[in-house]
Amino acid sequence: MFAIAANTGVFLLPFLCTIFCLNLVSILKKIKVDEDTGLNTFWLTLSFTLIMWSIAIIGVGAL
Repeated sequence: MFAIAANTGVFLLPFLCTIFCLNLVSILKKIKVDEDTGLNTFWLTLSFTLIMWSIAIIGVGAL
């Protein structure tokens, strides 16, 4: 489990952070004009969950 989290943290974290930021900006723009934000919310939640999961597992593994 630690190896998966470490690889996610090292290789995928920059992409996950980019996905998170782009979806956050897109949601804010869509809220302004009252559009549907369902798909962007899904990707935002998924990327945030993977970011936090990888950071937490790596932190626990460092103990």
